[in-house]
Amino acid sequence: MPPRIKRPRSPTPSLGDSTAGPAPSSSSPNKAKKLKLLASHAVASPFPDFPHPTPTEAAQVHALLSSTHPDLAARPRVPSESNDSARTCGSVPNVLESLIGTILSQNTSSRNSTAAKRGLDAAFGRNNFAAIAAAKKADVVEAIKTGGLANKKAGVIQKILEEVHRRHGTYSLQHLAGVAASDVKGKSKVEEGAQVFSNEEAMEELVSYDGVGPKTASCVLLFCLGRSSFPVDTHVFRLSRLLGWVPQKADRVTAQAHLDLTIPDGLKYGLHVLMVGHGRRCKGCKGSGSKEACVLKTWLREKRGAKEEELEAKIEDAERLYMLEASPVPVKAEE
Repeated sequence: MPPRIKRPRSPTPSLGDSTAGPAPSSSSPNKAKKLKLLASHAVASPFPDFPHPTPTEAAQVHALLSSTHPDLAARPRVPSESNDSARTCGSVPNVLESLIGTILSQNTSSRNSTAAKRGLDAAFGRNNFAAIAAAKKADVVEAIKTGGLANKKAGVIQKILEEVHRRHGTYSLQHLAGVAASDVKGKSKVEEGAQVFSNEEAMEELVSYDGVGPKTASCVLLFCLGRSSFPVDTHVFRLSRLLGWVPQKADRVTAQAHLDLTIPDGLKYGLHVLMVGHGRRCKGCKGSGSKEACVLKTWLREKRGAKEEELEAKIEDAERLYMLEASPVPVKAEE
């Protein structure tokens, strides 16, 4: 029997800094459920006896996809103010902008989410969070309408801004980056004496906001805060099922909890980007009826001795999940 998959918690920093603000309210049943689920999966995998992926398997797939898609970034990039936070999964230095951009990217295409973020900036000014929070909901809906599910997303964004200001007295989450609220351009510079949040603490605060689920929070950790985190979106989940990296009973939340523990930290950024890119580009692993080649299917056959019928069954299952995940669903599903 393989050893149970566990990891030590990140060191707990000093709690003397006041930037952390008031503790999040636990009045929302959904919020309490999210925090309880997060705590249960922070140290131990929801599938502690499931042995895949091993570090070797993760490295092999990373190398395979890197050679297949050499144009995709395999190493972390520094968040840039020139980026669109919706198009880049939150790769901007401002944490709150990263969170809003990632919310806009939910359940839509990159093109649509990019247009929605541009519409928001054009209507209220970039990062003018006070104006967005004070605006009529209808005006926010109008600004982001190109992104789909605008009514739901507008409500989520305004409620998050209201809650952030209630807790911290300002429209900022820069304390999670360890920089002063006024130093949003401060890249990796940590203000002297500032509290440095562990991965678990940063994740806990982010998912405590209504409308923010583990995947969205993980994107902010990975692409904005530069933390070791492994977001599981539609493509990553589908390919993880195909590769046999998660058990059949896994959903996206438990799959992310398991993969975040099993994939080595040094591979998380590159493997996430490569799996998303491959999932978007490759037609050969989207359906058993496809006659196009897929490097992952070939690798499974040649390196792991997978039988053709077993592969086809996995591909059919992956395609079913892909179609299910691709169907428009309320943003509530990510909470």
